[in-house]
Amino acid sequence: MTDATSPTTPEIPEGEHPIGPPPAGGETVLSASDLVAGYTPEVNILNGCDFHLADGELIGIIGPNGAGKSTLLKTLFGLVKVSSGSVTFRGEDITGEPAHALVAKGIGYVPQNNNVFPRLTVAENLEMGMYLRPKGFAARLAEVADLFPLLAQRLNQRAGSLSGGERQMLAMGRAMMMEPSVLLLDEPSAGLSPLFQDQVFIRCRQINETGVSIVMVEQNARRCLEICHRGYVLDQGRNAYTDTGEALLHDPKVIELYLGTLAKAR
Repeated sequence: MTDATSPTTPEIPEGEHPIGPPPAGGETVLSASDLVAGYTPEVNILNGCDFHLADGELIGIIGPNGAGKSTLLKTLFGLVKVSSGSVTFRGEDITGEPAHALVAKGIGYVPQNNNVFPRLTVAENLEMGMYLRPKGFAARLAEVADLFPLLAQRLNQRAGSLSGGERQMLAMGRAMMMEPSVLLLDEPSAGLSPLFQDQVFIRCRQINETGVSIVMVEQNARRCLEICHRGYVLDQGRNAYTDTGEALLHDPKVIELYLGTLAKAR
């Protein structure tokens, strides 16, 4: 859905205020080793994928359609069955654990589609984000409203009447209600107007600056690499390239194969 409503906070132009260096020597909080997974036993989408996220990092995952980007995120969150390999969170093997158990451990997830309850109000959607700790709703609502002031203005409005960008903010806000230490975002800018795409990237950086480690699968590869500490390029379910966001953004092979002429012009 394309947005017609303008966000309430000012836009940061593309390419300005580059993100700082990646955290030095940060503990690995989430990792995957030689991951093979898919939606049916006969067909694997991931074919030996490796991944690690350090404490405080913002990581981008890019690649062509069908490369396994969203499948990797869903597998990390326990939504896709692992055929072989492992997923580890803070040193604990969480391979195959259900999503609600991972939420309780501190992992949040925002899917690309159907990520709000349209018939519920904004406040009720945020309450759903606190279903494991309902008594802390009021205090947590105030903190999330600081990150997403628009939500505070729309608490009694049904989520189904929000614009696409506003729904994305609500989905991210609901995932933040449980105070996750890791946030998984699947195509957060998909279908949004350029202005709201900017807002999504701004919010991602603001959330990361609060100490939340972020893994972002993103169709807007160039903008993703501009804000992330490190990036992974997936192709056919495997790691094709991995480096800092800046290095990947200027790597001739990555530009030619995955970023296209828009990146060449920069």
